[in-house]
Amino acid sequence: MSKFKVIAFAALVAGALSMQHPAFAQSDDDDDDDDAPKVTRASQNVPELILGSKDDNFAVNQKDFELIAGQGYRWKITSAAGLEYKFMTDLFRNVWVNQIVINDLEVHMNGAPAWLEFDAEGTINVQFTTVRPGEYTWSVPDLADKGMTGKIIIK
Repeated sequence: MSKFKVIAFAALVAGALSMQHPAFAQSDDDDDDDDAPKVTRASQNVPELILGSKDDNFAVNQKDFELIAGQGYRWKITSAAGLEYKFMTDLFRNVWVNQIVINDLEVHMNGAPAWLEFDAEGTINVQFTTVRPGEYTWSVPDLADKGMTGKIIIK
């Protein structure tokens, strides 16, 4: 009986060694995303969006932004001109808004803001975590035809 146990154990070990274990197997897909940005625990800064300038009320310093799903971010949105800007984006409905900071005063909420309104020059800092990948838009609706619009891509 002990010979049978030894032979059975040897067959079991040989069978286990001949099968590729998923933990040790090489992935068949060649989509190694080693160059893809990684999500970190620390919030990252989105490049500041500046609406208007001293020389051009309709200037925008950057139109398109690329973010990573699951990452925390801080985004400064600044009015640098004398016009009233109503900043709207569908991004806010697709992220977790942690807080909005205006002049070192924090606004915490359970939901997304409908828009950010600048009645004067200044900066609003929005802190959020991306949730849903996709392509979202931002604009100053009444001035979108003057170029005050862009997109935000979450990968």
